[in-house]
Amino acid sequence: MTKTLTKHGNSLALVIDKPILELLNITADTKIEISTDGHALILQPARTDDHKRALKNALEDVNATYGRALKRLAE
Repeated sequence: MTKTLTKHGNSLALVIDKPILELLNITADTKIEISTDGHALILQPARTDDHKRALKNALEDVNATYGRALKRLAE
């Protein structure tokens, strides 16, 4: 998909089509993280505290279950 930037006051805006917004579960209230790898823009919904907490819990579960095996593999 190729898009064209739109003038918005003194800035430029990128209009994101509704199907893409729905796919990513992004609404007008969703905070967006913008980063770059030096060649491309990367837009993604900002991680919430709930998301960070769920990730931490998942990592703790993996470590509790497979921690010894992972340490042996790292040796």
